Amino acid sequence: MLLLAGDIGGTNTRLRLVQTNDEGSIVTTIREQEYPSGQDGLVPLVQVFLGTELKPEKACFALAGPVINNKCKITNLPWSELNSYQLQQELDIAKVTLINDFVAVGYNIVLEKNNSLITLQTGEYVKDAPVAIIGAGTGLGKAFAIPQNDNYQVFPTEGGHQGFSPNNSLEEELLQYLRVYGKVDVERVVSGVGIVNIFRFLRDCKLPREPIGNILDQDDPAAEIAKGAKQGNFLCQRTMEIFAETYGAAAGDMAVSFLPFGGLYIAGGIALKNIELMQNGRFMEAFKSKAKLNPLLLEKIPVHIVLNPLEGLTGAIQYAANKM
Repeated sequence: MLLLAGDIGGTNTRLRLVQTNDEGSIVTTIREQEYPSGQDGLVPLVQVFLGTELKPEKACFALAGPVINNKCKITNLPWSELNSYQLQQELDIAKVTLINDFVAVGYNIVLEKNNSLITLQTGEYVKDAPVAIIGAGTGLGKAFAIPQNDNYQVFPTEGGHQGFSPNNSLEEELLQYLRVYGKVDVERVVSGVGIVNIFRFLRDCKLPREPIGNILDQDDPAAEIAKGAKQGNFLCQRTMEIFAETYGAAAGDMAVSFLPFGGLYIAGGIALKNIELMQNGRFMEAFKSKAKLNPLLLEKIPVHIVLNPLEGLTGAIQYAANKM
């Protein structure tokens, strides 16, 4: 059977076509391609990818936005709402399913034995406990999984849009700075956009004499700030330190909510590209620092960084093969 999977984010759209056997196991990858998500929508990208000779029987698209009744308006793209029934008609594919991108990441974690990890905290793994997934990239995604029979069911959340809660006086100033531009959710701090927001705050309010060059004029200023931090630029370094602390606090909030003794998994491109930053202690210190809660409890939660940047795409394939 030919299965089409897609991981559609605010920046890139990744597509993969695979052949499976009768048991649903992947036999081979037929084609794989990455495209800028652009302005034109999903259908033209899929049509270019498939050409005229390939016709999958099923398709699963993992989307960076809330999926309700197989419909989704992607949060950080100007596309119109995607509808699975409409996609079936326009792409001439018998069955199309839409799932949240972090649900896809979650299914890859729980359906596969994932060895592509860096462990920040070993903790005390509990087999039948919940699993949590968080990941900063273009936005901030969150999902969780709970045991169901001999497997797990993964659920989406829009937890990235919870209000940002400062943990110290500097973060309180950051919050006030961002409030000038409207309501402040945690995604406005813990994401690629968040890195840029922290950088602007420090430049405008704390470190105005630090040189910044043309960092903010680049196509991906967050990546340039991360690069500048590795090269020793103090303003960039301070930006990334604050980012790591707020990221750790957000992950800790999720851990408090779900007590995921089955593991908390950090996905998304920012952690993957900044491993040393994630390992230097700031992230985990903020993760465990919660008012009126013994840090020994959070020390029992296994915490891992997912090293495979295509977890969402692979999870969409797993979902198509095992759940559709």
